[in-house]
Amino acid sequence: MTLGKRALSLIFPVVLAGYVLAASLIYYVQSSSILALERARLWQQMGLLTAVFQNEVTQNRSFIYSLVEGGAVRLFVNEPDAAYRNTALGVRLQQSITSLSDDRKRFISVAIIRPPLTVDYYFEDSDDPFAEITPQQIRHARQVIESPRLSSWSYLNAAGIEPLIVHSEFIDPLTFNRPVASAKGSAILVQTAVRPKLFLDMKRALEKEYGTTIEIGQHQLLAQGSLSATATLSPSLFARLTPDPVFIENRLWTLKSLLALGAIALSLCTIILVLGLVRRYITNPIARLDRQLTDVMTGNRSALPEMNEIGEIGRLSANVKRLHDQSLQSFDLVQNASWTDTLTGISNREYFNIRSTQILEEAEAEDTGCTLLFIDVDNFKFVNDKHGHKIGDELLKTLADRISTIVARIVCERGLPAGLFARLSGDEFAIMLRCQPGSGTITEVSNEILSLFAEGFAVLDKAYPVTASIGIAVYPEDARTLPELVANADAAMYQAKSQGKNGSARYSRSLHEKRNRQRRIEEELRILDPDREFHLVYMPIVDGHGKVTGCEALLRWTSPVLGRVTPDEFIPIAETTGLFSKIDWWVIDRAMAEYGQIKKLFGADTILCINISSAELYTKSISDHFCDSADRHGIDARMIEIELTETFAVKLGEQSRRNIEILRARGFRISIDDFGAGYTSVQQIIEYPAETIKLDRELVESLTRSAALPTLRALVALCHAQDMSVIAEGVDTTEKMALLAAAGCDLYQGYLISRPLSLEEIGIWAMQRLVEKAREVAQSPDRRARA
Repeated sequence: MTLGKRALSLIFPVVLAGYVLAASLIYYVQSSSILALERARLWQQMGLLTAVFQNEVTQNRSFIYSLVEGGAVRLFVNEPDAAYRNTALGVRLQQSITSLSDDRKRFISVAIIRPPLTVDYYFEDSDDPFAEITPQQIRHARQVIESPRLSSWSYLNAAGIEPLIVHSEFIDPLTFNRPVASAKGSAILVQTAVRPKLFLDMKRALEKEYGTTIEIGQHQLLAQGSLSATATLSPSLFARLTPDPVFIENRLWTLKSLLALGAIALSLCTIILVLGLVRRYITNPIARLDRQLTDVMTGNRSALPEMNEIGEIGRLSANVKRLHDQSLQSFDLVQNASWTDTLTGISNREYFNIRSTQILEEAEAEDTGCTLLFIDVDNFKFVNDKHGHKIGDELLKTLADRISTIVARIVCERGLPAGLFARLSGDEFAIMLRCQPGSGTITEVSNEILSLFAEGFAVLDKAYPVTASIGIAVYPEDARTLPELVANADAAMYQAKSQGKNGSARYSRSLHEKRNRQRRIEEELRILDPDREFHLVYMPIVDGHGKVTGCEALLRWTSPVLGRVTPDEFIPIAETTGLFSKIDWWVIDRAMAEYGQIKKLFGADTILCINISSAELYTKSISDHFCDSADRHGIDARMIEIELTETFAVKLGEQSRRNIEILRARGFRISIDDFGAGYTSVQQIIEYPAETIKLDRELVESLTRSAALPTLRALVALCHAQDMSVIAEGVDTTEKMALLAAAGCDLYQGYLISRPLSLEEIGIWAMQRLVEKAREVAQSPDRRARA
């Protein structure tokens, strides 16, 4: 048995027993905490169930009050003609009931009953057009009529029907108010029944979670056992939930499992740590000496390293090392001669290949990186041919000496492993450094090498017109093998040459991929069918009261070849290739074609904002196209706002200025988009020919900090002084909106209001806003009544 196995057999039982004991103590403490936590959570769930039930009761009460106060019930009750009442007025009452329901899928029924027990009208919002009032509801109505109460509600949970919340209200047929007690016999009973869907859903969810049934009764229910909870749904309705005992057992079983796994895992970690320390300080020195001696004897190691061990092992390794070093000295002299470039005295290609392969293996083993600099001397052939090989050889020797000095100094200053500098052939050199990109080492080395050629390369008191091109490749990001690394560095060197020589370039797959993607985007732009691949989304613009005053049309492209392509990608390419008109004209036509639906959603005074390329301002036909498109779709030009980036004003030419003046003269509005994203002066603000200024999202982000509020107010005031409205982009928090409102901003746009939406989605968004507003209006009278 080895020494490591003996240590394992002694340590493992002791460590495992200790962690098992600790896990048992933790379980004893945590089990009580889990029980208390589940008890508190159970009471919380029952409290939430009570709130949901009371909300359902409140909604039903609001429903019957709204129904009674409406004119449909009054007309129905007071109509003496039974046939007319049951047909025309019955349908009208049904429409009134349906309009008051905010959920079409929710069961609602309404019954009008005349004492003693005559059902004049019954309607329920269900799939059965011939539905009749249930016997359970009739019995409940009889109880209400026989009781002295004029108004009541009840939770009807009778056999044969799903639970209902039934609300009954007596009304005087003449005054249509609640009658006095003595006139109850001549009053009309209006009964509404609503299925409490949210309450029932939550009840079923709790029953499924806890594996038991929630008891509901009209008598006070007391908690049973340590894990039980009750709730008072109303003064006469109570609920109790007592979970199945298996529920808490499962929770405790989970704790047991976690503690058991934790004890095992910690035991293994501790054993591994202890064994690691034993090996580090006891067994490894002995094993290391054995391996080193074996490697030297088999030829896998050239020399024994210095041993810091004391005692017999240290003395033995020192004596063996002295004998081995003496035998290697003569061998090193011969080998170094075969690995050295005879002209420059630095490493040659053969040694570079051998040593670089070792460096890459070391980098892979240590999970670190290294960098290759491939150097080519520009115009060296010219110097060699014109001034002779002697000057050429001297230039290469001087260059090798100066680069060696630079590399050695920088490596020493930065505390890096020694670099490898070699002459590969002719005027080509290579430097291999053990450093990570981003540390600044490669930049410093490259700059200092290039500085040698800043005013010509000086050799023998004379400067020669040579420069250097440096290609840089990094392992393992750019290549995994030495041949790939050299090839990529060589490609980067040619890229540096193409950029003007006496420079450096880093090999970049991303640059290659980026150029390929730009080329593919340009090809697809030339052949695409805009109607199939382009579509518009709209981003609402609201005022301080939340009213939608405009929508900005934004272009989206989904290519069958490239997938989704962002405007930031294809718009610059379209502008540089002259394809922008094809895109802008499609956007103008499609946005104006869809404006009619936008106007239906938000009103006739809704502004449509259309972005166009600044390059369009230099074409003569843009103003005519806007006018023709507006006339074709029957749109008032004053409802169209043309958005231009702020940078167009910096280079505003005569043609573009004339186009803007023509558009404004024909009624179109001009908006300056992304204001503050570029370079802006106060004079430009004063001279901008626009009705609206849109503050860029980054400017809004900066100025909505409280410390910048005075600056924001001043900027908004300056725009207002020029009769310009101010729209803030990038409004994504209520805090930003509050600060912008305090600064006097007119309109707002951002993800707090809405993300960009398709035409169908913006319709749904608008309907949701109307529903929310109607709900707020409907709830306001009820809150005032309760107040």
